[in-house]
Formats: sequence, structure tokens, C-alpha cells
Amino acid sequence: MLTPDLINAVKEYAKRLTQKVTFVLSEPQTPAHEDREELVAFLNDLAATSENLELTTAAHPLLSSDLSFTLKADSHDTGIVFSGIPGGHEFSSLVLAILQAGGGSELKIDASIIALLKGVTTPLNFQTYVSLSCHNCPDVVQVLNQFALVNPLITHEMIEGGAFQALIEERNIQGVPSVYLNGEGFANGKIDTAKIIDKLLAQYPEIAQSGPSEQLPTQDVTVIGGGPAGAAAAIYAARKGIKVTLIADRIGGQVKDTMDIENFVSVQLTNGQKLSGDLHEHLLTHEITLKEGVQVKQLSSGSPLHQIVLNTGERIESKTVIIASGAKWRDLGVPGEKENIGNGVAYCPHCDGPFFKGKPVAVIGGGNSGVEAALDLAGIVDHVTVFEFMPELKADQILVKKLHERSNVSVITNAATKQINAANGKVTGLTYTDRATEAEQNVDVAAVFVQIGLVPNAQFVEEGLERTQHGEIIVNERCQTNIPGIFACGDVSTVPYKQIIIAMGEGSKAALAAFDYLIKL
Repeated sequence: MLTPDLINAVKEYAKRLTQKVTFVLSEPQTPAHEDREELVAFLNDLAATSENLELTTAAHPLLSSDLSFTLKADSHDTGIVFSGIPGGHEFSSLVLAILQAGGGSELKIDASIIALLKGVTTPLNFQTYVSLSCHNCPDVVQVLNQFALVNPLITHEMIEGGAFQALIEERNIQGVPSVYLNGEGFANGKIDTAKIIDKLLAQYPEIAQSGPSEQLPTQDVTVIGGGPAGAAAAIYAARKGIKVTLIADRIGGQVKDTMDIENFVSVQLTNGQKLSGDLHEHLLTHEITLKEGVQVKQLSSGSPLHQIVLNTGERIESKTVIIASGAKWRDLGVPGEKENIGNGVAYCPHCDGPFFKGKPVAVIGGGNSGVEAALDLAGIVDHVTVFEFMPELKADQILVKKLHERSNVSVITNAATKQINAANGKVTGLTYTDRATEAEQNVDVAAVFVQIGLVPNAQFVEEGLERTQHGEIIVNERCQTNIPGIFACGDVSTVPYKQIIIAMGEGSKAALAAFDYLIKL
């Protein structure tokens, strides 16, 4: 199953291990899972790559299937379990877990989060259902694996849905990643570290008492957001030799979810994952304090220092602040949407499209995002119906042309979605109003993919910061807001044309303006 290239790559990574890592495979059951032999061969191939890796078979309380294995490091339980064969995108999750458990790689979560997790005093047993084709699933799996490594009271099991169809049907899972905590639904769909922490603190507020006690020294510039605008701002500011902190739930922001990027000048073709990785690597070449996986809960202006409060409880004081927090997917706001997220309502066609193979689906939104989603889904599902509120599609003509070339795609314009219908916990269709005739129509679909644009991430700013009726932060040509020392750039601001290259330019401009402000201050 493992190619020679993968074997050689694992051999190189395994050289970093400082202690032995053991794969503890569950004992065989009767009848054995049909994929067990393949899993045994897979683990034997891995164990053969290093003297610090070994495979054993034994009963273990965390293993519920003979297709499950856990990791031990230096004979100690890590709390990390893989159920199924972690191939595809999840192979990286396994390799990273091996390295982090065996001392070959540091944890990739912020110190403030580690402090919170160490304070957990009640068992937290996470399970994440994944698809091996899902590119968002490894992010969740890798974060929760690290949670398990921080505190022995925390465990995490990755469950490969394709190998456990009965569990998928029993829990009525129609989207991944799907996270359960202590047997109850915890989160559905794409979710980053910051949101996991928020949800965890909402259920267990006592964890916050163990938050970080240390405070960073006063910063010259604090950048909120790790997308193209935020990364550019942090890099330009750091080049001035001043103290810079960047706070982000994830590096790359919305760009990380973008597939092909063909209009990034000087680069003919790239994709969101690669560009996000390049941004991260560039940030690491400068003296920037990176605080990843956390969110800003409150920004308070002051003179001469502004104060930022994180969801971990940590507080940062800064002479200037650059808000580059971007935007998030806009909700439809109709009955049946929130209630059916993960059960037929989705926002990521790449992750959840395969669950609806051979079935009819709907895409709400006729802009670039909506048409791209429809094109993606058309190769998987039986039929795609695109619903657009306006009389015409708003996407670029090249995308519209491609859409019309698809025989299994239809378009309904002048359509106002009124409700998403469901029965027995699954989406069955949607109701819309024809805006031209005011007639109400019903369409049978198994899933609804919402792609209706973005809303600025500015919920943490104080009321005194001027914003438009749409929530965008108002800035001048120097990215200055109405509050001295606070700047904004990228999709969260009023700058027109929400494009990657424009966001980078605006972020650079904001950093230069902040430096000018500091000099005069």
C-alpha cells in the first residue's frame, strides 16, 4: 500500500524520533474486518522504516474494532487512536502523530492553548469521523491528536467513515469532519483550533481558570488575521525591526479553502493550500510572534496602548493594531439551515460532495464561489441545481461558460430561498420563491451547499470603530480607521475588490502606515 517514495519519506522523518513509538493493534475479532489484513501490512511496512517503530497486537480499552490501533510512546499511552487505514490525506496525520509522540516534532498549538488543556480535570474523549478525500479533515484530526498528547485525560480517535459504514448510518453522518465529544455531537464541517477551543470552553467554562498567566511584553504592532493581508502586514512590519505579533485562527484564512488560483500575478497556477503554506514559511523567516489557533474576543482602544483579549484569556497590549481578520461564509438565515448543518446543509463542496454521489444537490449562489462549487459537484453527484437571487449569474463569464457546458447542471435565477426541508434527520429539498412571479416552488435535493458570499470578521471590535452597514471597517487611503493607532486592511475593510493580490498590497500599506504612526508617536 505504501509506495517506495512514501517509505523513503517516513525513513527520513523517523530519524528525528528520540523514543520508541509502538503501534498497538487490536486483537482480531470473529469475523475479522475485511480490511484488517491490509491494515496489518500497512503497519508492518511503517514499523520496518525505523528501529524506533514497532508493531504489537494486544487488547486495549481504547480499541473497539480489530481495524483500530493506538500509539504508545516509550511504553506510555498517548490517547491517540486511528480506526481504519489512515491513507490519503490522513497519512500526514499519522506521520505527524508519530513524530510528536516520539519527540521528533514539537506540538503545533499555541502555548496559551497548552496551558488551558493542562488544566482539564474531566475525561474528554473525542472522535472524528473523516473521509480520506477530505482536505479539511486532517486539520481537525491533527489538532485533537495534539490535545491528547497534552493531557492524559484527553483521548482522540480518528474514524475512517468508508470502513465503518454502519457507524456512519447509525449516527446519520452526511458531512465530514464530524466530531463527537464523550459520545455526543460536538462539531460538524470545517472547524479550526480557535473554534474548537471556543466550543470546549462553552461546555466546560471551568477550563478557563487554568489559562495562561504570563503576558507578552508590549508590542509595537499586533496583526489580527493570518490571511494574505495579515501575513503581508506582519512581514512588512517585522522588516522594520520592531516587535510584531500575529494572531490568527489559521494561516491563510479563506485562501486555504481556495482550489486553483490562476490570477496571482507572476505565478501562473497555484492553490490555496500551497499559498497558505508559503505564507507560513515566509512568516517564520522573520522575528514575528505567531499565535495560531486562537481568536480575538475583544479589542479595546486606548492611549497610548490598545488591549487585545484572546479566547484563551491571554491579554496583549500593543501600540498599534492592524485588523486583517478577513471574512467568513454568509449564512442563508432561513429555517432548516442551522438545524441541518452536517445532515445535508454544507459549505464545503470539496469535503462533503462525495457523501451525495449519485444524488441531486443544490448550490445557493451564482457568484464565482457558487459556480465553482457547482462545477466541482457536477463530477460527483447526479444533478446540480444552482439558485441565484438576481436575474443573472454573477460569476465570471469563463466560469459561466463552463457551467453551461455541463449536462447535469441547471440554473434557476430570480430565486429567493425560503426554507430547507428535512425529514428523519436528512435534507430532502428546499422551498424557494420565484421573484418574477412570486410563486412558491419546491425542489427535491439531498443536500444544499451554501455559497452566497462573505461577511466581515469584525465582531470583536468596539462600537467606537466606524463600520459600514455591511460590517466592513471604514478606512482611508492609508488603511487608517477613525481611531488613532488602529488600522484595517483586506476583506474586513472597505477596500474594493476582494482579491488576494489586493489584500497583500493593502496589508503591506497598513504596516508602513503603522510604522509611520509609531515614528511620529
